[in-house]
Amino acid sequence: MSNTILSLLTKYDKSTPRYTSYPTVPYWEAETLTFELWKQSVRDTFVNENGELCIYVHLPFCENLCTFCACNKRITKNHSVEDKYIQTVLKEWKLYLEILSTQPTIREIHLGGGTPTFFSPENLTRLVSGLTDGCNIADGHEFSVEVHPNYTTRAHLDALRKVGFKRISLGVQDFDPKVQYMINRLQSYEKTKEVVDWARELGYDSINVDLVYGLPHQTVNHIEYTIDRINQLLPDRIAFYSYAHVPWKSKGQRRYSEVDLPAASDKLKMYSTGRALLLKQGYYAIGMDHFALTSDKLRLAAQAGKMHRNFMGYTTTQNKLIIGLGASSISDAWGAFMQNEKEVEAYEEKIENEQLPIITGHKLNEEDIYLRKKILELICTNQTRIDEQKLEKSFYESIVAKMINLSNDGLVKFEDGLIEVTAQGGTFIRNICSALDARLWRKNNANAIFSKAI
Repeated sequence: MSNTILSLLTKYDKSTPRYTSYPTVPYWEAETLTFELWKQSVRDTFVNENGELCIYVHLPFCENLCTFCACNKRITKNHSVEDKYIQTVLKEWKLYLEILSTQPTIREIHLGGGTPTFFSPENLTRLVSGLTDGCNIADGHEFSVEVHPNYTTRAHLDALRKVGFKRISLGVQDFDPKVQYMINRLQSYEKTKEVVDWARELGYDSINVDLVYGLPHQTVNHIEYTIDRINQLLPDRIAFYSYAHVPWKSKGQRRYSEVDLPAASDKLKMYSTGRALLLKQGYYAIGMDHFALTSDKLRLAAQAGKMHRNFMGYTTTQNKLIIGLGASSISDAWGAFMQNEKEVEAYEEKIENEQLPIITGHKLNEEDIYLRKKILELICTNQTRIDEQKLEKSFYESIVAKMINLSNDGLVKFEDGLIEVTAQGGTFIRNICSALDARLWRKNNANAIFSKAI
């Protein structure tokens, strides 16, 4: 690795947001969002979107704890929890139907977790049928589900396919047994292949695989081995994420320490190696951490400048209203965010009392909305233009200074307010986005909140 790259790593491997939203959740101001403001934001965006919306359902239950995972989850082998939880989610959806002015058209449904296939095929059918009953389904809709191969049967995939699902995302992370032991996720290639084969036989037209680099005891050789196996499966999309070490947030990560994790320079070698192998196989790098085959809809959307990113990840649709259902789910009405109660019992109790289970939220101001658009453009199209008249003078001057610095390091091209991310800059996209983060600039406390950029 060259001295230049090493110096960039030293300079930019800082705690930095991942920008699944702007403002990022730690900087939300809960006092800006009341129940009535949230309901009105939902109504207004629903009308502006011509009655279309997307639904995210968080299904938090897992039979086994994957120690690397920082998602909200509940570990249990007691499947009697399924029935009440689904009933509660459907009651929450009815509360939203009462808020909306007309019958909605559903553009997307995404089942995340947790382990959605913890639930039986019958209960998943009941859930999806309950969500879509009485609603319109958009032409070209995208229904997708996250699956853990160890807990997914052909019956699961068959049931979901029959209610309109065409896309699945499989968690793999790494196929090396030592790494799998450290993250407590023993999962064979053979089992993973079986689920992929079932999906193709049943007519799923988009298969995504999640891989992670920077895991405890992981090496470049592990990345090469894992991607070689993945290339044999040839999924339509691959998400190749940097491991986020946040033990203050996810206690399971305390099974190992920073000593067990690869250094930033090794992580960059892992990413560079993996990226090269995927490109050689025929994948295209799109957005942040994602790769897709030429024919995949996400690749086509990226080419056309129509790719979008929200709390569900990268998407081919541009919808601005996402209703999040279930414990810890986040809803997005474009001008406002809202998050549900994180604990299952607290979530269920509020729904039982016919209350929206709000635990926190944020009403975006004009600056927030402007910067949200700019950051989205950066992570979806690798370029944006900033307007000095739209920003506080001292913050604009801060952006310019940072862009000049980033430009000198070869990570962006910057002229007359136009920011263009270079090929090398793609690795440091979170750092580039952070230059446009006014709330991070004002608070200046990223080290206590976020994972490292690399």
